[in-house]
Amino acid sequence: MRLNNGFDISSSALTAQRLRMDVISSNIANADTTRGRMVDGKWVPYQRKLVVMEPKAQVPFQQVLQGSVRDATGEGIKVSRITEDTAPFKQVYNPTHPDADENGFVQLPNVDMLKEMVDMMSATRSYEANVTALNASKSMLTKALEIGR
Repeated sequence: MRLNNGFDISSSALTAQRLRMDVISSNIANADTTRGRMVDGKWVPYQRKLVVMEPKAQVPFQQVLQGSVRDATGEGIKVSRITEDTAPFKQVYNPTHPDADENGFVQLPNVDMLKEMVDMMSATRSYEANVTALNASKSMLTKALEIGR
């Protein structure tokens, strides 16, 4: 295990959680956007985005179990993709809205503010935990260097 392995793992998690917070912020900002993009000449609402993360190194569990991996601590995480939530759009009756259909219903984004706030709190706590782990790694490395004095 390298001395800076903890730094690499924590920094990859910090980057991923920051991106996750950015995507959640975008979802919150577009919670009422009825004209998100044009599809077949018709406006559709903004569609909620989700961040998908995965380990940087995909090591089969069997190899880890048998101890054939030199360093089983992992190498951090990465954002593999940002997907769109396939949940249906909300239908609200508002015949005076410019985007209302012939029946008076407006399609609103599939963004649930409660879910977004819970996700934001989770991302914030994960970010804070990784900052704490990064500071602990830095402290241990500093103490190890002080041994030689």
